[in-house]
Amino acid sequence: MRIAIGHIMHETNTFSAVKTTEGSFKEILWARNEEVLRSHDGVKDYIGGMIDKGRELGVDLIPSFSAFANPAGTITKECFEILKKELITNIQDKGKLDAICLALHGAGVVDGIDDLEGELLRELRKILGYEIPIVVTLDLHGNLSKTMVNEANLLLGVKYYPHIDCYETGLKAMDLTVKILKGEINPVMVMKKLPILIPIAAGTTDMSPAKDITQLCLDMEEQTEVIDCTFFHGFPYTDIPDVSATVITITDGNDEIAQTVCKEVAKDIWAMRAKFSRELPDPKNGMLQALSIGECPIIINESSDNPGAGAPGDGTYLLREMLEFNIPKSCFGFIYDPEVANLAHQVGAGGKIDVSIGGKTDSLHGEPIALTSAYIKALTDGRFTTSSPMMKGFEFNLGKSVRLQVGNVDIIVCSVNWQTLDEQIFLLHGIDVTEFRIVALKSAQHFRAGFKHIAKKIISVDSPGLSTSKVASFNYQRIIRPIYPLDCN
Repeated sequence: MRIAIGHIMHETNTFSAVKTTEGSFKEILWARNEEVLRSHDGVKDYIGGMIDKGRELGVDLIPSFSAFANPAGTITKECFEILKKELITNIQDKGKLDAICLALHGAGVVDGIDDLEGELLRELRKILGYEIPIVVTLDLHGNLSKTMVNEANLLLGVKYYPHIDCYETGLKAMDLTVKILKGEINPVMVMKKLPILIPIAAGTTDMSPAKDITQLCLDMEEQTEVIDCTFFHGFPYTDIPDVSATVITITDGNDEIAQTVCKEVAKDIWAMRAKFSRELPDPKNGMLQALSIGECPIIINESSDNPGAGAPGDGTYLLREMLEFNIPKSCFGFIYDPEVANLAHQVGAGGKIDVSIGGKTDSLHGEPIALTSAYIKALTDGRFTTSSPMMKGFEFNLGKSVRLQVGNVDIIVCSVNWQTLDEQIFLLHGIDVTEFRIVALKSAQHFRAGFKHIAKKIISVDSPGLSTSKVASFNYQRIIRPIYPLDCN
């Protein structure tokens, strides 16, 4: 059987003024045909799982198109048209297909189009019809729509946050696709949306309440006819009508059971809604907490400037406090500032530079910091392979990068915006985080997969930013009200 695989993924923060363009995707991943297999083969991601399961089952895998951009602002219409053409044309050119497996996100927004995923699926159906199965993997931060449910045979979300099960979700997607083709299952999919905004800093499935709901979903899947049950947290930094938490239940031909399971899981989520609101310390108080802890390393994550949620990654609130405290054996990995990285490469290792670092994208995330005689300790090309269980094996290129030393603080500066998933960016610059007292980074939850076995303590800090936990601070115009916690009901 011939099954096409494809991948377009973007998590859109509509409050960001940084538009997502074709260049944004090409900076991270843009692959066609056999390049798709080379880019994902051996990688623990969705497509990597589809590839491995397809080979195991003897599927004739037909790679089409794969593109991934770091979360940012709305995707331009021009970019979307190019993405759509690349995916659909590559699929059309492959001749007769038996099915399609796609890795999408669920929170993609285009200028003038609220639902990237639904639009892609609708366009595919116009060309391919409804006889061919289309199975889709999604991020649990997807804002699901009726269009997605209507146009796909299966929507399978990851269960965990950090997303350590992307690979397993890809395996499952390919396995179920084959079962559909063999007539072994007849999927029925039911969606239940809840009027709740869940801040990403409060949604880790390592802890309650998300951990409890995830376990409930897994328990539901133990029922004979339940194929999948997923709690989608939604992406709260997207101002569209479909933003919300969602439950999707898929059964083998039994709509009644799917409805019942959805209602039961949704009831528990609603009962726990207040527990998803979590007050975090500001950077100064986070540093004070770290000082009171004798063990090391202490990981301090700046959740409000999380590049993985569309924030610029050049916020300065936490870095400014670290420089003020000037605690020996402190490191920050990393801040996005291509100007500083480029200047450091011009001067060379061992030199010193006077620079203004960070705060260059906007004024929300803090003002630039003036550094005097910052010592250039190490220069790198920003290339490394991820070791975190999330995306393990993916080859990153963060461009010209530098390790600066300012007082007692080591600062890594990179030319590409990305959240820190594991210790690799530190090791690349000669830093063993286990020997440092304070290790600061920009991420909300995904870093936990790579650092929880290293950290003696994790302190999450919040400040003004595009991924702050204070969702009430955003000027929502288009979401459906009432919604919790904006309207406490």
